[in-house]
Amino acid sequence: MQLGNVLVNLSSTDAILRISVFLSVTLMATTAFAQSDSSVTPLLRSPSDSEFVNSWTKSLQAVDSDNGPDHGRSGLGETPTTNADVPQRGLISRSVRRGLQDQKQLYRAPFRRSNLKWDALFLAGTAAFLATDRQISRALPTSHLDLARNISNVCLDSTSAALIGLWAYGIKTHNRHAKETGELELETLANTFLIYTPMQFAAGRERPEEGTGNGRFWIHGGFNTSFPAGHPMFTWTMASVVAHEYPRTWVKLLAYGAASSVSAGRFFGRNHFASDIFVGSILGYLIGAHIFHARCEPGVSEACRR
Repeated sequence: MQLGNVLVNLSSTDAILRISVFLSVTLMATTAFAQSDSSVTPLLRSPSDSEFVNSWTKSLQAVDSDNGPDHGRSGLGETPTTNADVPQRGLISRSVRRGLQDQKQLYRAPFRRSNLKWDALFLAGTAAFLATDRQISRALPTSHLDLARNISNVCLDSTSAALIGLWAYGIKTHNRHAKETGELELETLANTFLIYTPMQFAAGRERPEEGTGNGRFWIHGGFNTSFPAGHPMFTWTMASVVAHEYPRTWVKLLAYGAASSVSAGRFFGRNHFASDIFVGSILGYLIGAHIFHARCEPGVSEACRR
C-alpha cells in the first residue's frame, strides 16, 4: 500500500513537471515567433524526404485550396504575405494566428485523399501493435528497468540541451541558420504539445505497470497517461527539425539515434506499450517535418527549397 502511494506521488510529480516544461516551451515559442522576421512560407518539398513525407507535405500544400482564391491566405498552398501586408498585431495575436494555421494544417492533413493510403498503413500498424501489446509487454525482461529509463532521460535531456545551446549561439552570434533552428524547434514543440495533450486526455490509457497490466483505455481522466508516448513524440519532433535543417549524415545519425534511444528506453523501461511508442514516434517525426517545410526560410538551410 505504501509503495502504491509512492508511485502515485511520483506519477503526479512527473505530470506537474512535464506540464510546467511544456508551458514554458510554449511561452518561449511565443517569444521566438515574435522575433522572427520571416513570414509564413509555403510547405515545400525536400528531395531528401521519403515518399511518405513527400505525399504528406504535398497534401498540406493544398489544405486550404478548397476555400477559393480570394481569401488573402498566407501559408501552405497559399500566396505568401509579407510583413508590409500584415499589420503588427502584437506578440500574442500574431503568435496565436500562426499557431492556429499550423494546427489547422496538421489536423486536416490526414483527411486529404493523397494521404489515405498512408493513413491506412499507419492505422494498420497501430492496430497490429494494439492487438499484441499485452503479449509483447509480458515477454519483455523485467530487469534493468532503471537503466533503460535513465538512458531515455539522458538522450532526451541532451537533445534538448544541445538545441537550446544551438539557439543561444545563433542569437549571440546572429547566425541565421542556428537561430532559425532554435525558433522552429520551439514552434514544433508547441504544436506537438497541442496535439499530444488532447490525445492523452482522450485515451486515458494505463501504463504497463498500472492496474491489470493490460493497457486499458479510458481509465485515467487526466494528463500523463500511456498513449501516445510523450518522451518519444517530443524527441522525434526535435530530431526531425534539426535533421532537416542540417541534412548531413552525421547529424541525422545523432538526431535520429537519440530519438530511437528514447523510444527504446521508454519501451524496455516498461513506461509504454509498443503501440504508444509507435504512434508517438511517427507523429513526432511528421510534425517536425511539417513545421520545417512550412516555416523555413529559403537560403538558410539547403534543404529548404521553393
